[in-house]
Amino acid sequence: MKENMHWEDRHHREEHYRRRDGGHKRKEHHRGAKTFRRGRAIEFLDRMQVKRQTLKQQLESPELQSINPVLVGELKAVEMVIDEFVQLFEIHEEEMKQVSIDEKKGEVDNKG
Repeated sequence: MKENMHWEDRHHREEHYRRRDGGHKRKEHHRGAKTFRRGRAIEFLDRMQVKRQTLKQQLESPELQSINPVLVGELKAVEMVIDEFVQLFEIHEEEMKQVSIDEKKGEVDNKG
């Protein structure tokens, strides 16, 4: 029977297997993509926080007082997106700190 099994069926059987509790578990190599996507989500959140900080600085700028209401609206919108993003992806402050540490290590490695 095994000799007649199509290679795709064998591949599927090797990739997935049933746990005793009825759950479905994937092999380890599938977790890399999830980690990668989560890292990209955290990087996006970091960029949004930079935008928030830039808008706050612009609000304090005397040259931009004429567009203050626009800046306030943009700041509120960015803060709303950040709040929803953090809630949706369940991102914790420790993860944000770890990404910052990893980025700084990468900058040092690239300089050296």
